Amino acid sequence: MDTPHSRSLGPSAGEVLRARYASRLPGGLDELTGPAHGQVELPLHVAWSGLRSYDLDRPRQRMSLYRTVLAEGQRDDLPTLLNRDVLVGQWPVLRTLVSRHVRDVWEDAFPELAREASEAA
Repeated sequence: MDTPHSRSLGPSAGEVLRARYASRLPGGLDELTGPAHGQVELPLHVAWSGLRSYDLDRPRQRMSLYRTVLAEGQRDDLPTLLNRDVLVGQWPVLRTLVSRHVRDVWEDAFPELAREASEAA
């Protein structure tokens, strides 16, 4: 039942998060032209504490970098820090390490990620 009180609550926290992540999405996965190998240093606004330098040739560090960038990166960060082929290849595992909101937004926008995950299962 729609009451005056329920109408004034506004969007849920989940809706706010989904909108935030959706606003950061690239126009397409092909825009993700970041490095696939070597060292990457995240800017302070993406990784403000802890590890900031990652070796993409080390699987755990690569996964950690992608998890951090998907959660904290801004729209301009994604194309320069993420690589399409790396993202698609890691997605079946990466999708289990990111929040449900991040996963849902990316899979809704890019159905090939959801297909990749289901094919890997």
